[in-house]
Amino acid sequence: MNSIWEWANPRKFMRWTDKALPVVAVLAAVVFVAGLVWGFFFTPDDYRQGATVKIFYIHVPAAMMAINIWAMMLVTSLIWIVRRHHVSVLAAKSAASIGMTMTLIALITGAVWGKPMWGTYWEWDPRLTSFLILFLFYVGYMALWEAVENPDTAADLTSVLCLVGSVFAILSRYAVLFWNQGLHQGASLSMDAEENVADVYWYPALVCIAGFVLLFIALVLLRTRTEIRARRLHAIELRERAENA
Repeated sequence: MNSIWEWANPRKFMRWTDKALPVVAVLAAVVFVAGLVWGFFFTPDDYRQGATVKIFYIHVPAAMMAINIWAMMLVTSLIWIVRRHHVSVLAAKSAASIGMTMTLIALITGAVWGKPMWGTYWEWDPRLTSFLILFLFYVGYMALWEAVENPDTAADLTSVLCLVGSVFAILSRYAVLFWNQGLHQGASLSMDAEENVADVYWYPALVCIAGFVLLFIALVLLRTRTEIRARRLHAIELRERAENA
């Protein structure tokens, strides 16, 4: 276990991510573009939804990432609470803006798809409502970081907020199972062949999801490195102020 925490040491984290980040970024770009090109240009229109079905290649991966990014933030926040590990909480902070963006993309693409399919851009469906609340939790999490001046206090408060927001992340994932009512359908991607989409849509969707995952990894590594540098600069500024006082 000690070796695991050594990899998250700020100096060691900066060293290994300096080499890993370019590789992940290139791989993310290739897989992300390949998935979208395959999905949008090399799959047929659906017999009922027409070309609108192709929003699926953005909406589903973005929605999955929005929920899973909050789960990642939950784990890293718990690590901060238990072990006071600064890199973990900085990773959570770095992931928040990415998760918020993914949630917003999912909400917008869902609205664009919902208008021709449901006849409305928005419905107070259990999953849609819980997803909107999750978006507000992302915004609140980021705002709390900016509102509290002391970094450790901000980390404590945002970690607690992350624990509370996890309830809505779970509801966003399982709302269709909890409530039978609502317009939103069940999972589009499932291990159950009867519930799953056709293979012609399934395989490019998996590539798109992989692209979104790799994109998130690249962005969170980049942003965490930036947060570490910012924390170091802040420490230098405080030391200089103390010396000049």
